[in-house]
Amino acid sequence: MKKSTESTPAKDQRPVLILGASGYIGGRLIPLLLAAGYPVRAMARSPGKLKGRPWSGHPRLEIVRGDVFDRDSLLTAARGCRAAYYLVHSMNPRVADFAESDRRAAGNMAEIAGEAGLERLIYLSGLGDEDAGMSSHLQSRAEVARILAEGPVPVTVLRAAMIIGSGSASFEILRYLVDRLPAMVTPRWVSTPCQPIGVRNVLHYLTGCLEVPETAGETFDIGQEEIVTYRQLMEIYAEEAGLPKRLILPVPFLTPRLSSYWIHLVTPIPAALARPLAEGLSCPVVCRDLRIRDLIPQNLLDCRQAIRLALDRQQQEIETSWSDSGPLPPAEWAMTGDPGWAGGTVCDDSWRMVLDGTPEEIWPALAAIGGRTGWYYADWLWKVRGHLDRLVGGVGLSRGRRCAIDLRTGDALDFWRVIEAERPSLLLFGAEMKLPGEAVLAFRLHPLDDGSTELQQIARYLPRGLLGLLYWYAVSPFHRLVFTGMLRGIAKAAGKKIVTGPERMPAPK
Repeated sequence: MKKSTESTPAKDQRPVLILGASGYIGGRLIPLLLAAGYPVRAMARSPGKLKGRPWSGHPRLEIVRGDVFDRDSLLTAARGCRAAYYLVHSMNPRVADFAESDRRAAGNMAEIAGEAGLERLIYLSGLGDEDAGMSSHLQSRAEVARILAEGPVPVTVLRAAMIIGSGSASFEILRYLVDRLPAMVTPRWVSTPCQPIGVRNVLHYLTGCLEVPETAGETFDIGQEEIVTYRQLMEIYAEEAGLPKRLILPVPFLTPRLSSYWIHLVTPIPAALARPLAEGLSCPVVCRDLRIRDLIPQNLLDCRQAIRLALDRQQQEIETSWSDSGPLPPAEWAMTGDPGWAGGTVCDDSWRMVLDGTPEEIWPALAAIGGRTGWYYADWLWKVRGHLDRLVGGVGLSRGRRCAIDLRTGDALDFWRVIEAERPSLLLFGAEMKLPGEAVLAFRLHPLDDGSTELQQIARYLPRGLLGLLYWYAVSPFHRLVFTGMLRGIAKAAGKKIVTGPERMPAPK
């Protein structure tokens, strides 16, 4: 049985408000605060975005609807909270828009903070030197800090440069460029000095601010020990990802505007987001005020360690019931959470059909998949794939399964691992075969109002480099044949009539 790692709840049981709860940092901060014993109130314009997160059902979590541009809803969300994390920023297609939007939102926050009874605000801003010139994006972040500080509630400002972590927009640009381009002509800003920080360290500083009252009303720079260039980050990423050395040729004529179009062409990052980030990368961003290292001490990851963690399968594990059969592969990137461009290109092939039966009636056939039962269609193809896997040093199909009729989280299943088994609604498998990327296969059972059940089969793949993308395109033509055959085979094994399908479905959110 998994032991709880949560600490004793804090004495002050007023909740901590998270603004930007559905964002990159907010979605990672919430479970840490909950684990530390804090009651948390998460505000989102669309609360449904938070419902699928692993922590959404936590007893100390309250999810509320609110909008930083709507003063009344913001005040309602903040009332009764002891502190608020302000993790909001706007990136609209027109450059002028995001600055004005940020200005309005920050003004509302500063205005209602005292009325709501907040004692502290904690704001994650961007690192930049006004004397050396800052991008419009960084200028807006600095302006937000000033607006918040003009209110009656003490504000702690943490100023960070590039955050290294899977899902961070700046890191994803790095990932896509290096993954996809063996040789690249780059802007001059690849030689600009910066002092990035791992997302793990950012989260530690954010949580630590609540516990260290000396941080109230102060501004701190946060970053790792070493100062590097973007080119060095590219080289380190290639080494850690196991990619050949990249040829990088900086040229002087690629402006931030042209850089944003280049990034947009090579990566899925929208140009509207890429441009302010490219402008920020062209400015030196080095820490000057290091006092926080004494107030909230921690082991600061260097670039290589942070990139390794961002790529590491272990770093992306989901919290679930562990077994002794081995570590669980990543699932968070595959099922919910970050924007579509986060974590690299996620390839999807999803199918569904409706069966005349309940989830409980269909579950036994679904839970018997693999091992001696087989995969319900074209078992010879699965055997060929297993033999190929063995030839390149993989596990193949030799492991079978622990039990012929039952699957548990953590079980080995041929060349898959059971990431989650939730009877009678979800089976989630992570691939342990040799692949130029990472893959998951999910089955979901949804009861319908007329007593029938929709069975969804979802295959998702996170390619590693150009070879990974080519692999996906090579096997994709077989998916229709195999996946529809599998679904029909499951229906036959369950003894249930197919009402509609199988048919392709949009990628689930």
